[in-house]
Amino acid sequence: MELMKKQIHMNRIKGRASTQITLDDDFIVPDTMDDMAQVLLSTGDILVEAMKPGAERVQIRGKLDFQVLYRKEEGGLQTLAGSIPFDETINVTGLNDRDEITLTWELEDLTADMIHSRKLGVKALAGFFVQAECLTEETAAVDVDRRENEEEIQVKKSPLELASAAARRRDTFRIQEVLNLPANKPNVDRLLWREMDLRGVNIRPMDGSLFISGELMIFLLYSGEGENVPVQWLEESIPFSGEIPLSQALEEQVPMVHVRLAHRELEAKPDYDGEMREFGADVVLELDICLYQEEETDILEDVYSTKEELKPVYETAEFQQILAKNVCKCRVAEKVSLAERRPVLQILRSSGSVKLDEVTVEEDSLLLEGVLQVSLLYLTSDDGAPIQAEEAAIPFQCHAAAAGVDENSVYQVIPGLEQLTAVMMGGNSVEVKGVVSLDVLVQEPLSRQVMTGLESQPLDLLKLQKLPGIVGYIVQPEDDLWSIAKKFHTTIDTVRRANELSDGPVKPGQKLILVKEIG
Repeated sequence: MELMKKQIHMNRIKGRASTQITLDDDFIVPDTMDDMAQVLLSTGDILVEAMKPGAERVQIRGKLDFQVLYRKEEGGLQTLAGSIPFDETINVTGLNDRDEITLTWELEDLTADMIHSRKLGVKALAGFFVQAECLTEETAAVDVDRRENEEEIQVKKSPLELASAAARRRDTFRIQEVLNLPANKPNVDRLLWREMDLRGVNIRPMDGSLFISGELMIFLLYSGEGENVPVQWLEESIPFSGEIPLSQALEEQVPMVHVRLAHRELEAKPDYDGEMREFGADVVLELDICLYQEEETDILEDVYSTKEELKPVYETAEFQQILAKNVCKCRVAEKVSLAERRPVLQILRSSGSVKLDEVTVEEDSLLLEGVLQVSLLYLTSDDGAPIQAEEAAIPFQCHAAAAGVDENSVYQVIPGLEQLTAVMMGGNSVEVKGVVSLDVLVQEPLSRQVMTGLESQPLDLLKLQKLPGIVGYIVQPEDDLWSIAKKFHTTIDTVRRANELSDGPVKPGQKLILVKEIG
């Protein structure tokens, strides 16, 4: 007698590791640029240029690109840009070069301080997170290969729910847009500062592709043509959407996709009349894609026969299940008092980034805690220094429902920002409101006894003769029809017919007539 077996392919999480690195360097203001009087803003991006997995380690190489907006000593604004390279090794226990690596990172802190008017000190803290997965294969019996006249073989199956990575790849999505200056804005003389952020990014699988949508937020400062023209600014929200071809994608799959701005370019260019009144935006989004496929397979749990003695052989197999997939949205609000003593005339720009500080496993949920780091740029009544900046950190916490989560569970959280507004409340008080999104996937390792073999031998006739041919039986709390039929050497169909039972389960205390069958 042969078992019908199925090879079950899965991606098993082997290990996770994280590290923080400090990037620190000093930069001299080039001779072509003016002296610094005040640092207003600083932004940066971590760019990973190479990743090389090896034996229990991952080698990463890249750089921090930064830009600093400063006020010149004689007034006006200027931007200084630079980069700090890094080469780091992250230790991951059990890793080998055949494993699938997911590397994510975030710029956790960036400060740029004047050492003196010609020298700038830049310090940053970058966090890197590695998850290693390997392709595993488990074998489980799903049925009996029945030969002729083997109707007496009784099988019990149970569902096995599992999840595996159906698609793993990195891809890009490009956004190109032309921004036009409003009629009341002067022509562009020189671009001083630009920022680009993503808001409300949503990704869902379709059959054969991924659909992506969201908003690209663009803010820029520029000097206008002509004498005594104050600094100008422009803020635009560009909605985008499109499809990314992916042959393995199916609509019912569960997506976990990290999206980051890999390239951002903004340049002033002439319009049809030859005047500098347009900005060309060219942005590339980098996507680290993982799609999980959930499936349910019926595997053999038990088997017996009324003709012969069958002894199943079991082994322990390791599987992976998805406990929860949630997108949690958390509203945050806080009043921020600006340090500026002079009256604040207008909020020019508010930008934010979400930092996840801690994840705590609670009963049937994850507690997610972090901060929304907000940067405000505003206009004051000071003609000598009209533009100032302020930063604030707004804490948040929310619960992500995950029934059955425990300390053995493996979770992934992708933070994002849905909305952000900053409104003057009178005086120098600003009310900041935002919506933080947290894309959460919780997986649970599952150990399961699976049938891998089946041994047969003749019936123990002496033992069989001791069983009564017909007996009255009262159903016990731990009983089901399978255990009753197997114990009394009969079949479920026979029990149902003899007792005129419906297709439902038996209940404790129910009285049955059981008739022994002999093959």
